[in-house]
Amino acid sequence: MSASAFSKNEMMIVAAARELAGQRVCFVGVGLPNIAVNLAKRTVAPDLELVYEAGVFGARPARLPLSIGDPTIVTGATAVTSMYELFSFYLQGGLIDVGFLGAAQIDRFGNINTTVIGEYDSPKTRLPGSGGACEIAINARQVFVIMRQSARSFVDRIDFRTSAGNLGGAEQSERIRREQGWLGRGPSVVVTDLAIWHFDDDGEMRVDSLHPGVTIDDVRATVGWEPRAAPVLATTPVPSAEELRLIREELDPGGAYTS
Repeated sequence: MSASAFSKNEMMIVAAARELAGQRVCFVGVGLPNIAVNLAKRTVAPDLELVYEAGVFGARPARLPLSIGDPTIVTGATAVTSMYELFSFYLQGGLIDVGFLGAAQIDRFGNINTTVIGEYDSPKTRLPGSGGACEIAINARQVFVIMRQSARSFVDRIDFRTSAGNLGGAEQSERIRREQGWLGRGPSVVVTDLAIWHFDDDGEMRVDSLHPGVTIDDVRATVGWEPRAAPVLATTPVPSAEELRLIREELDPGGAYTS
């Protein structure tokens, strides 16, 4: 299949879904994480338990939920609880394997901003805020991020740290997480419309795979720092016909996420 047969957003969603292979319990964020996780459950991770912030564990939505409060997430769920119980007993209880989040800005250490662009007291843009993302970022065993990549979103310094990544690096992150009693190890993977990033021993993002048709120069042009790259860069496998069918016919027939 040629790169012209699918969109950049479809490639990103498919690549993100595949990263969930072998995972068991996933706390789902709104927006792009929502469609990626629901695709994973239909393909590489059929036993994945979906957890939504509204208080639903083991969600089995018949269609893509419009938000974390969409009634479809309750149908067939293992448990429906209060948000307090979900965060206290499930998330802070260490029962979440992966927190899957989106971001408006991210830095080289995987710290996330979803609060403001610009100064906090007089921002250029006020964003939705944390919701449960801050708690997910520090208590899920690992964190996956999906977001579109640009020089405005991949920045040297985020305008506000909503959700902690590796803070100032792996050593600092490990120390602070231990001192604060945070359960999570921090971010593991960032999937964008250009590439798949993982994190090296310093806690810094590293490009490991480029999507079809993307060059490392394309990546450099959309990052606010000099990106690290694997010695041998892989090429992300293209979406299968079935993955594209699921996205286009079942999960996002209106093209809200993929157009």
